[in-house]
Amino acid sequence: MTLRPNDSLLPHNTFGIDVRCRLFAQYDSPEELHQLLTDPNSSPLRGRSGGGLLHIGSGSNLLFLTDYDGLILHSGISDIQRLPSSEPDQVLLRVGAAVVWDDLVLYTLRHGWYGLENLSLIPGEVGASAVQNIGAYGREAKDFIVEVECMNLQTAERRTFTSDECRYSYRQSIFKTPDHRGRWAVLYVTYRLSTRFQPHLDYGGIRSELERRNIPIDSLTAQQLREVIIDIRRSKLPDPKEQGNAGSFFMNPIVPRQQYEALAAQYPTMPHYDAGPDQVKIPAGWLIEQCGWKGRTLGPAAVHSRQALVLVNLGGAKGSDIVALSDAIRADVRSRFHIDIHPEVNFI
Repeated sequence: MTLRPNDSLLPHNTFGIDVRCRLFAQYDSPEELHQLLTDPNSSPLRGRSGGGLLHIGSGSNLLFLTDYDGLILHSGISDIQRLPSSEPDQVLLRVGAAVVWDDLVLYTLRHGWYGLENLSLIPGEVGASAVQNIGAYGREAKDFIVEVECMNLQTAERRTFTSDECRYSYRQSIFKTPDHRGRWAVLYVTYRLSTRFQPHLDYGGIRSELERRNIPIDSLTAQQLREVIIDIRRSKLPDPKEQGNAGSFFMNPIVPRQQYEALAAQYPTMPHYDAGPDQVKIPAGWLIEQCGWKGRTLGPAAVHSRQALVLVNLGGAKGSDIVALSDAIRADVRSRFHIDIHPEVNFI
């Protein structure tokens, strides 16, 4: 267990916001977390009035608006265990919440276990995959999650949620609902993978990139698909180590089909994806770009020049600077398209 009072959160948020917390605590097992939550001597914050408690991962989906006057918890549980499976072509992996997500993707491919390759290079840790239902290039974490083991941060009781109980939808889960937000620490996530590689290519220009590289689909390997997706992501998204950002800042809006059709009549080239019989998903990045925000700056914050969905810290930005840019973009999109786009990033 690690305890650090008055700790800087600069290494713990990819936006690079320079704020501090009253106490940072990292636990390396469920038993240590239980001790932190139940033993009043484990933390100088426990049993005192004031302050709060916030559990974070790598901070790739957070925007700190000010110093955090409370306890920041972070998991150090990083073991990976293969569980027995009754299906010969099925692999069940129980993964600690602190495992870096892309390290898990690479680990599975090296062992010949497939499914996660479309989710390559997504920042963050395994615990966040279950909370945020991360997704990219036509796949989502929910497609593979079997169950999520958690600890209640208020009662220290353990509970396992099945995938159905997690109530997954686009970038949503039970852990983000008002009744459950901030109540649970993810300990382990169990994923169901396959020993048979079945590529999913119908999203985000994957097929055209394979054609450009002269890679036949019938001989495509999972590692090749991973490399293509990594290159596509790197061509669009800045490295947080070089320029502070949280990846995709906004969720893609899902609108009624009737509203989409009215917009498509006015904007025939508007990209879209079916999201159900009566709903259509429209890329938020396209909407933002049409409003002229791509590459624009507002103080020390900016919209990335290659991907309008990404807001960046040009250096020394505060959380309020990022929020001001976000609000201006949302107002312009609402005014032009009558669509509300919502941040995927959590404001703290």
